[in-house]
Amino acid sequence: MKIDEISNHILRVLERDGRIPNTELAAKVGLSPSACLRRVQELERFGVIEGYRAVLNREAMGRSFLAYITVGLGVHTKEGQESFERAVAEMPEVRECHNVTGTVEYLLRIEATDLAAYKRVHSDGLGTLPQVRTMTTYVVMGSPKDTRG
Repeated sequence: MKIDEISNHILRVLERDGRIPNTELAAKVGLSPSACLRRVQELERFGVIEGYRAVLNREAMGRSFLAYITVGLGVHTKEGQESFERAVAEMPEVRECHNVTGTVEYLLRIEATDLAAYKRVHSDGLGTLPQVRTMTTYVVMGSPKDTRG
């Protein structure tokens, strides 16, 4: 599927507000409502738009502590990685897990209620996994730009 400037404009608007009514979206991108709806449906059909979700306020949910952890594994086998991935999939505080290149294997995004709750994830969760060799924590002090939806 070729994504032209109009489709890019549709995607930018939907990224900011996935619940915008089709009539408003059409007006913003300069299409008729029916043409706009066809474009959106085509973007969905081709998997460019994978879905729609609510953007949650971490603080309102009591998860104001945010940190990223890099994790280096001691075992570099497929089974070691799969075992680690299964373990972190069961940890609700681990909101994202990315297999990355570089000096470590994983980058994790952690949301917790406070430092004490984070310490439990770090020490009693990740720290007990036999595959884990190193962990480095980066505590988020602010997020001047965050476009995740």
